[in-house]
Amino acid sequence: MNARTEPAEGETDAIARPPVVRELLLVAGLFLVYKFGRQLATGHTGEALRNAHRVWDLERTLHLPGEGSVQSLLLHSDTAVHFANTYYATVHFPATAGFLIWLYLRRPAHYVWARRVLATVTSAALVLPFVLPLAPPRMLAATGLVDTAHVYGPSVYGPPSSDHLSNQFAAMPSLHFGWALMVAIGLIAATRSRWRWLWLLHPLVTLLVIVGTANHYWLDAIVATAMLGVALALIHRPHRTATTAGRGTDRLVPAEAPAEEHVLVGAGR
Repeated sequence: MNARTEPAEGETDAIARPPVVRELLLVAGLFLVYKFGRQLATGHTGEALRNAHRVWDLERTLHLPGEGSVQSLLLHSDTAVHFANTYYATVHFPATAGFLIWLYLRRPAHYVWARRVLATVTSAALVLPFVLPLAPPRMLAATGLVDTAHVYGPSVYGPPSSDHLSNQFAAMPSLHFGWALMVAIGLIAATRSRWRWLWLLHPLVTLLVIVGTANHYWLDAIVATAMLGVALALIHRPHRTATTAGRGTDRLVPAEAPAEEHVLVGAGR
């Protein structure tokens, strides 16, 4: 008699892990592309500010909630504003790196899927600053928002004219939010715990942080979500399918790879 099985929470996907050296190079390349790729689109200060006015006006036309309503909550507490600034400065990269490392060690098939999705979104996001350079709301006087990182600290940005490590006129899309949302989706897809939906708190907190610190508009997160949705539609996550009755086994089959390349994980009974 055949029995379909699911791996326990702590078990790994029964698929060979990609070579670690190759993956380190690929993931390091992804982070470097994100960190330095936007510098190719630096400049365009005037255009970035004009686009910022257009985005701000569009949000008001769409009746989106004002970013100021989130910031006002932060400014009521020194602890809250310091937490938001620190979260923005320190959580983004380590959380994504930890997510990829955990998947690589415990869910190799999901790792390959998540890495491809992140690479696709990041590569696509680097195109937008060329097409739509955008100053963040903290630079736009019309918003009435405070640059909380500059006023309260800590800050990861210097003056735009002398900041050679980042392009501050690349607010759209928000990869802070896009990556955080992918981390939550990836962990929900790769785990079975009834508590796994709590991972959605990470993108939720990230959204409130990027808006409350005046680093991003709501539309930056909306565009990032749309881009992630397209990537997820094109790059299908792994799924488990039953094999032939004669074998009586299950296997984990990434949608983008032939089934015969993977190791069986079920048990015939």
